[in-house]
Amino acid sequence: MRRLLPILLFAVTLPVLAEKPANLEPLPAVPPPPPGIVDPDLEPQVTITKRGEDKVEEFRANGRLYMIKVTPPHGLPYYLIDDEGNGSLVRRDTIGPNLKMPSWVIKTWD
Repeated sequence: MRRLLPILLFAVTLPVLAEKPANLEPLPAVPPPPPGIVDPDLEPQVTITKRGEDKVEEFRANGRLYMIKVTPPHGLPYYLIDDEGNGSLVRRDTIGPNLKMPSWVIKTWD
């Protein structure tokens, strides 16, 4: 009997929870951006080439190379990213926030 009661309660409440509210309205369409706001120079230019068997994607903004994605035929892709804007590329295996551990001195004892 104790096992039957939760099953019956679940069977009764499940259809009630599955019902959709009757007063739903569709969302309005997203309006286009105002004229003059979209600047094609701000969009990144992507150049895709093959170097040997590797697929290389070069990402440029305002003519400046800021990232290269290299996809080998076997294995995971890796990225070469210009973090500081000085033209030197640093290899990263994933794209994401560059998290660094904060290293503040809170208290020192002499």
